[in-house]
Amino acid sequence: MLRRYPHAGEPLTCTPLSQGLLNHGYRVSTTRGSYFLKHHSDDATRGRATIVRQHRATRRLQSLGVPVAPPVEARDGETVTEIAGHRYALHPWVDGLHRGGAQLTLAQSTRLGTLLGAVHTGLAQVMDGERDTETVPGGRPAGYASPEAADTYALIGDLLAAARGRGTRDSFDELAEHRLRERRTLLERYADRRPPEPAAPATGWVHGDFHPLNVLYRDAEPVAILDWDRLAVQPRAEEAVRAAAIFFVRPAGELDLAKVRAYARAYRQAAGAGAAELAAAVHRVWWERLNDFWILRWRYCLNDRRADPQFPAVSALAVWWTREYDAVREAFTE
Repeated sequence: MLRRYPHAGEPLTCTPLSQGLLNHGYRVSTTRGSYFLKHHSDDATRGRATIVRQHRATRRLQSLGVPVAPPVEARDGETVTEIAGHRYALHPWVDGLHRGGAQLTLAQSTRLGTLLGAVHTGLAQVMDGERDTETVPGGRPAGYASPEAADTYALIGDLLAAARGRGTRDSFDELAEHRLRERRTLLERYADRRPPEPAAPATGWVHGDFHPLNVLYRDAEPVAILDWDRLAVQPRAEEAVRAAAIFFVRPAGELDLAKVRAYARAYRQAAGAGAAELAAAVHRVWWERLNDFWILRWRYCLNDRRADPQFPAVSALAVWWTREYDAVREAFTE
């Protein structure tokens, strides 16, 4: 691999990285420094051209001053290397730490909102003319339709049966059953609040996975936004809301609304997004969360427990957000 990169040096160590649920990467130390070696997904739907587009976007964003870590070019000028049918990219190693919302001050929360706004406006500039193959005719992103409550009822029934049918139940299964029954009651109460489908939602190129494990900090400043695998055309304000719901959720499932307010105000200013756009995004993401059980799908359908630690806060957030809906909307729009 390193022989294809003329200035990378000779390999000394190669250490797998365990942080993150889906990423496959390694820290590679050489005689000339350290690098991050990313093994891109072998999913056949993610072609080489898509990865190259991600790399091109980060190089262009770097020229605008957005903190990113574009890949190193190989001897042939390419940024994707294929070995034995697998695709890899070599990036400079960036020293830094991940920071959740609890570690961010109000000023840093403001900085985070400004940063995401700069990402969205920067992408609008550097991706001008690029076409997202996942966007369907009329400008609506693929998979944009809001979940149907009837489909969620059926899923809840399946997950309840799985949680109750385990031979050896634990506290997680008890909590899962409680949250599933609770969520079914909420959906019955708010079934008429399913978001309307706009003919042409306010979309743009977005990072697609903006959360604490994809932002590196050095001291108080963000120094790199990582993992651009989900770069796509999507409703930009929804990314801002989803990110806040991850950064600023407390262990008990409440959002730190003071930090959300600072973050959202900065994002609106930096992205040029209006209050109505954010209000619509809040409503859609709230409904999405009310209908979403991805962690339980992983556990009960895939026998994958990597996300289990996230479940208490994520499941509690949907309930708290429903109760405090007006306060959350105001925090994003005022």
